[in-house]
Amino acid sequence: MSVCSMKNSCFIALTALTISCLPLTGCAKKVEKPKGRPPALVITAPATVQNIPVMIKAIGNMEASEVVAIRSQISGQLTSVAFREGQEVAKGALLFQLDARSYQAELKKAEASLARNQTIMKNATKDYERYSQLVKDGIVTQEQAEGYRTKAESAAADVAADKASVENARTQLSFCTITSPISGRLGALVTDRGNVIKANDTVLVTINKLAPINASFTINDKELAALKSQMAAGKVSVSAEVPGTTGLKEKGVITFVDNSIDAATGMIRIKASFDNSKKLLWPGQFVNLSLTMAVLNNAVVVPSQAIQTGQNGQFVFVVTKENSAEIRPVSTGPASQGVTVITKGLQAAEQVVIDGQMRVVPGGKVETKQPEKAAASTPTASPGKTGAAGK
Repeated sequence: MSVCSMKNSCFIALTALTISCLPLTGCAKKVEKPKGRPPALVITAPATVQNIPVMIKAIGNMEASEVVAIRSQISGQLTSVAFREGQEVAKGALLFQLDARSYQAELKKAEASLARNQTIMKNATKDYERYSQLVKDGIVTQEQAEGYRTKAESAAADVAADKASVENARTQLSFCTITSPISGRLGALVTDRGNVIKANDTVLVTINKLAPINASFTINDKELAALKSQMAAGKVSVSAEVPGTTGLKEKGVITFVDNSIDAATGMIRIKASFDNSKKLLWPGQFVNLSLTMAVLNNAVVVPSQAIQTGQNGQFVFVVTKENSAEIRPVSTGPASQGVTVITKGLQAAEQVVIDGQMRVVPGGKVETKQPEKAAASTPTASPGKTGAAGK
């Protein structure tokens, strides 16, 4: 056999051996089936039926019901301060005392002038009465009697002027004692004892009346009709809560509605009055206000965190009996105390996803976990963020 024939025979044998081994290699590996998507871990809550108040929410600024800036009506030296800064005072309480000596002297001078002119008037009156009788007896003429009548009338005018001077001097003397015109809380003292103050110049101290106290706020002109309707039916109650003091609320009523709407903002100013007996509210403080307009009876509600917003509007994820997630478009109403009214798209007792929406696939399987277990591992989907339906 030639060398060429041997080479061809070896090549053919090697090729056959290789081909015969290929099916054996392919049979050694098994084909794996694709794995399915695992169920999304979520927390659910049922839709319930509740009576929900329809409320107007606003941020208000507190204002004292009365504010008085104390000034001196006369000039003089401040001899006494009868209070402490920040003190509560009653109406009529002594606040300041000014040096009264010069005003006392003016009063005595006016009283002395009055006494002198009263004596002159009495004598002039007696002379006129005597001469009037002599005229009747024919002893003196009528012209002589008229002269004494003029003197008596002039003396009476002097007495009237002196009485006015005495009253003015007494009033000026009374201004040396400054008392509180209202009950309220005193502010900071502007000047100290011993300083000379000018009449109607410097504010010595400011008094704010805190009980009752007012809240000033604005509402949208679209909400005005509902407010006016409630006011026509009776007093409209308002609840005020100071930020950071959960559970501490003050109740009040609407007392004022402005007579015009701001054309630039479309807002109208409202005032409410609060008794503020516990002094929780303070002038200049910002508070959260709630006005109850009506009550929706037997409304279907879900926790507010269940509401999601997509490209086609608001929706919720509803968990079916087969533990799959269904996208349900909904129409919402007012929200109160962590729940939102569903006016369309959901029925009571249906289970909605309140946590884990970001991992839910529409139509996909879900696995419900207890809130205690899921709190540490499951991130909460914030209301208003776009979920899977919004993609």
